[in-house]
Amino acid sequence: QVQLVESGGGLVQPGGSLRLSCAASGSIFRINAMGWYQQAPGKQRELVARITSGGSTNYADSVKGRFTISRDNAKNTVYLQMNSLKPEDTDSYYCKADGVLTSSGWSNGHWGQGTQVTVST
Repeated sequence: QVQLVESGGGLVQPGGSLRLSCAASGSIFRINAMGWYQQAPGKQRELVARITSGGSTNYADSVKGRFTISRDNAKNTVYLQMNSLKPEDTDSYYCKADGVLTSSGWSNGHWGQGTQVTVST
C-alpha cells in the first residue's frame, strides 16, 4: 500500500518562505510523477507544480518564479520550496503521486493527507 506523508506547512508572514516535503512509502519501485496541489474550502484541488522522474516540471502561472519543485527519486520524496509567499497562497496543500509501480503493479492517484499553509501578518 502506498502512503504519502506531507510536512512543512505552517504560518508565515507575507514575503516569507516555507519548504514542504512529501515522502512516499510502501513497496515502491518507481514513481513517474509527483506533484503539489492546493485546495481552498469548498473548491476543487488545483495543480501548483508537478515533476516527473526525469526532472521535467510544470507550474501554475500564479507561482512561477516564486515556487520550486524538486524530488529525490532514491527517497521517493518531493519538495516544494515556496518563496515570496502571498496571503492568496493560503490553502491546504496536497501531495500526489501518479504512475506508481509497486509489487502489485501500476497505479495512479495517490494523495497525502494535506498540510496547511497560512500566509498572514
